[in-house]
Amino acid sequence: MQPARRGRGASFPALRPRIFDTMFTGIHEEVQPQIEALDIDRSRPLIITDADEVLFNFMVGLEDFLGSLGLYFDWTSFALTGNIRRLADKAPIDQSEVGHLLSDFFEQRCAGLPAVEGAAAGLKSLSKHAQIVVLSNVPPKYAENRRAGLRDKDMDFPLIANVGSKGEVVRYLTEGLDAPAYFIDDIPHNHSSVNTHAAHVHRLHYIADERLSALLGPAEHSHSRLYSWPEIEAHILRHIETGEY
Repeated sequence: MQPARRGRGASFPALRPRIFDTMFTGIHEEVQPQIEALDIDRSRPLIITDADEVLFNFMVGLEDFLGSLGLYFDWTSFALTGNIRRLADKAPIDQSEVGHLLSDFFEQRCAGLPAVEGAAAGLKSLSKHAQIVVLSNVPPKYAENRRAGLRDKDMDFPLIANVGSKGEVVRYLTEGLDAPAYFIDDIPHNHSSVNTHAAHVHRLHYIADERLSALLGPAEHSHSRLYSWPEIEAHILRHIETGEY
């Protein structure tokens, strides 16, 4: 899929006379050119979906990666820090090690992660009714690895490799949109961020891994907690077609 360009008539300065820098408030400098390159049709619904634990089985891949390093995930809580432990002595690795470990994971395993059941079919169906953007907090230097995984799993949709919270990016993407917008993510604080900066967007909380899902209730600032891609697809289509959830 070739990167899309913003079409004529869709530039934000034409929609709202604001200082250019203000539009990028809270958006990381590595993310700005990525969202500028997108062509968002202001008349069509927009679905903004996370990748890990929404489109890809992140925890399945991570557990395999940890095992190859003599580590395991403890499943005590939703957090990574404190739950990644050494098989030898059951001790958690230091917080400083977690960041390096995740960087190595995205470099080595990101492109080969298994797809969540129903994700590709759900997106294919929804793409007939809405635009789709993948908003993932994969480090930008590994964005091509993520794109390779999306292509390989038949989910070749535009990707934004985000840095930081997601609310400001969602605000930017939905600026001037004359149709419904939907946000799908597994992490509660991302729903809170979108609620703060783009409250008009309908927020769907979904965690693919059942073990991880059991550790966390519905995100406080989500509108709905859903449990499968067929459920997500039906929920969004029902709203697009009837205005009801």
